[in-house]
Amino acid sequence: MKLKFTKMHGAGNDFIVIDAINQQINFSTEQWRALADRRFGIGADQILVVEVAPSADLDFRYRIFNADGGEVEQCGNGSRAFVRFVLDKGLTNKSKIRVLTMSGVIEPEIAVDGRITVNMGVPSFVPADASFDADGLATQHQAADTLYLLPLTDHVVEISCVSMGNPHAVQIVRDTALHPVASEGPAIERHPLFTKRVNAGFMQVHDMHHVNLRVYERGAGETLACGTGACAAAVAGIRRGLLQSPVEVAMRGGDLQIAWAGEGQPVFLSGPAVAVFEGEIDVAG
Repeated sequence: MKLKFTKMHGAGNDFIVIDAINQQINFSTEQWRALADRRFGIGADQILVVEVAPSADLDFRYRIFNADGGEVEQCGNGSRAFVRFVLDKGLTNKSKIRVLTMSGVIEPEIAVDGRITVNMGVPSFVPADASFDADGLATQHQAADTLYLLPLTDHVVEISCVSMGNPHAVQIVRDTALHPVASEGPAIERHPLFTKRVNAGFMQVHDMHHVNLRVYERGAGETLACGTGACAAAVAGIRRGLLQSPVEVAMRGGDLQIAWAGEGQPVFLSGPAVAVFEGEIDVAG
């Protein structure tokens, strides 16, 4: 079948965005993986699918597939691309919409200057919410945060466990440019104590409002930016007493802004969303 798509990115985190309202979509894991392949397909970190809202109090349903073909709960940069897409395509004329994801409802909003802010919901620091089996692990405390001593093959890392609707393990590192993300990232992502795998964040703190961040994403590898990863890193740093809201998160693909008022409050993510090109591709059955 022929599939119409739009290629987009948010701070370098790139997406294939598909209108499943005006075309029929029913793909297998292998077909999603083929679309995301950077040599034989279109190429993307994630595929975003726009669907009809299942109820009158919602505007859309939003599904997310990683480059490995697996469906996941949430994508912060993708949510901004989603908003830009539905506005550009005339699927809505609202400046604020309610969108159903696998992890719940999000409420993206676009300002008059075009900048998109997304209410990403209230973060959770309960290990079970991140599918993290922390029973028996040694812990340390830093301000309001609990640090889990996660054993890897030849060393132990101190992580904050955060769920932003999807699981994150955040650690503080001395220098993100020099840290061995390529080897440590997959070791954390597939650690057996994270029963649904995890997004591994590596944060370097510059001052109370500025950090560098690299994220090795579950099912996608290291990406140029990760919206939920930026949210998780910022709230972990705030709970540790190292950061104050708002936090500017510098990633390899660009900067994101995170605002969080504290425990029990939602996290707000702001940043760019850009359409790169449109196309049509034959999808093998």
